[in-house]
Amino acid sequence: MKYKYVILDFGKVVAGPLNEMWDFTPKFVELIDTSKIDKIKYKKLRSEIEHILYEKVLTLDEEYNMFYNFYEYILSRLNIDNYSSKMVEEIAYDRTYNNDKYYLYPEIYDELEYLSSKYKLLMLSDNWPCGIEYMKKHNLDKYFDKIYISSLYGFLKQDKIFFDYLINDYDIKPGEALFIDDIESNLDVGKEKGLDCILMDRYNTGIISKYKIINTLLDI
Repeated sequence: MKYKYVILDFGKVVAGPLNEMWDFTPKFVELIDTSKIDKIKYKKLRSEIEHILYEKVLTLDEEYNMFYNFYEYILSRLNIDNYSSKMVEEIAYDRTYNNDKYYLYPEIYDELEYLSSKYKLLMLSDNWPCGIEYMKKHNLDKYFDKIYISSLYGFLKQDKIFFDYLINDYDIKPGEALFIDDIESNLDVGKEKGLDCILMDRYNTGIISKYKIINTLLDI
């Protein structure tokens, strides 16, 4: 089928985390020995505070404040030897303003060049204003007709309504668009909204899915 649109997620489709968790930015691992962190406790604390990550955030300053509160809540409750408010400030700043905090897949430029020559590319990402800055800094935004970032709308993909902004803006009909994400539950929402869906497995983990699985965007 010849699609008019290809809709891409950002995380683990265009770029991946440099470390084992997205939260562990370069400054985080510079200041904290992550091997000494109780990961179970970290995830529990994260679940208690992560709701603030899903609130509407429109600017980088608002994003910095959000991440400061996020990391302050978690780090102040972990047994970190050198914990301080300055550490929290540096990590929150890094998460917000560091445009080299992710691993950019080396083949991504060739992939986007190829796809943008055949389809209108759109991005739908559970992300914050820093995601747009990252795309601009790495000259990736030029391949996309529009980038939809969840925090600017106050909804996540799982809220379903987030998809409607994109679909309504482009008057996308069932069968006209292909949606690629690395999370199956997001594809379920996309399918419900009339999109054809493919699961991205950049690391070739051998995952089993009800959706077609690809390891590169050239496999569409």
